[in-house]
Formats: sequence, structure tokens, C-alpha cells
Amino acid sequence: MRKAKIIRKTEEVSLVLELDLDGKGEYSIDTGIEFLDHMLSLFAKHGLFSLKLRVKGDLGVDIHHTNEDTAIALGEAFVKALGAKKQIQRFSSAFVAMDEALVRCVVDISGRPYFKIKPGSWRAGKVVYTYSHFKQFLKAFTDHCRINLHLDILDKEDMHHVMEASFKALGLALKDACSLDPRKKGVPSTKGQID
Repeated sequence: MRKAKIIRKTEEVSLVLELDLDGKGEYSIDTGIEFLDHMLSLFAKHGLFSLKLRVKGDLGVDIHHTNEDTAIALGEAFVKALGAKKQIQRFSSAFVAMDEALVRCVVDISGRPYFKIKPGSWRAGKVVYTYSHFKQFLKAFTDHCRINLHLDILDKEDMHHVMEASFKALGLALKDACSLDPRKKGVPSTKGQID
């Protein structure tokens, strides 16, 4: 049963998150940030993760704390649900096209957090959920999931399509990286452990 429940409470954010790695892509998400809800629904649907998430954050200040804490909790849930990481594929990649947008996502469930996105910055008109929020979410998720995540935006025009393709690609890549291979013995590392 590769499931996890995370309860996180700070002075700024309170949330409850439930994750099933072997789900059916079902989701019920309410972060108070409608755009983030949309992105996480895409992530769950295409990753075939079952995800329940309720967040109450200090959105009167801005979306920063809610965005980051949601990413932290999601990363922690993956670590908890993966457990000892025995028999996982570990590595995976996915390409997703959405109209003019084209994204490549490569992941390694390595136990060592590293996040890289290209391009590093991009101004794309007036949007509520900015490229900075997008990067912040992915960085916090990577750090707390303890994975390597390389995200390359290969073609772009519309910010919404870029982010949508990115969350879909991340879901697809993690689905495969988390999948089990019964031929593998123990953890997929010559060290005998994934830190």
C-alpha cells in the first residue's frame, strides 16, 4: 500500500494531503488558488495518482506561502509513500506538447534533491500564477521529494500552456519512475540504498 497522509500546520497555512501512488488518477483538490488546483489535477490525472488536498492559507497576504507549503507537503507525501524505494524504476522522462508549448521532464528518484529549469526566467504578460510561483513550487517539491528534476521548456508562447504541459510531463515521468519492476531486487542503486 503505497499511500501517505500529510498534515501540515503553520501560522500561515493549514493543509491535509492524501496520496496513493497506485491510484487511478482521481483527485479532489482545493488550495484556494484555482490555477494551482488546475495544475495539480493534471498532475494527478496523468500520473494516475489519487490525490486529495485541502489547504487553508493566508491568501490575503499573497499566494506564496500556500503555494510553497503545498509543494512541501506533496514532496513529503511521495517520500513517505515510496518507503524504502525497493523495485522502483527510479529514472524516467516524458515529453508533452500542448499547442505551441513543448516540454521535456526528466526525473531521478535519487534521494538527492536537484532542480534545474530552462529557461531560468521568463516574463509572459500579466498572470496571477507567475513563472516565479511555478519555479518556487517545483523547487520546494523537488527538495522535499528528494529527487532530481530537470525541466526543459523547448518551445513556448502561452504561459498557461507551458505550465500545463509541465505538470502533465511531471506526472507522467513520476508515474513511470515510481512504477515497480518485479525483476529488480532491492533498491535500484549499486550502493544498496537511496539516501
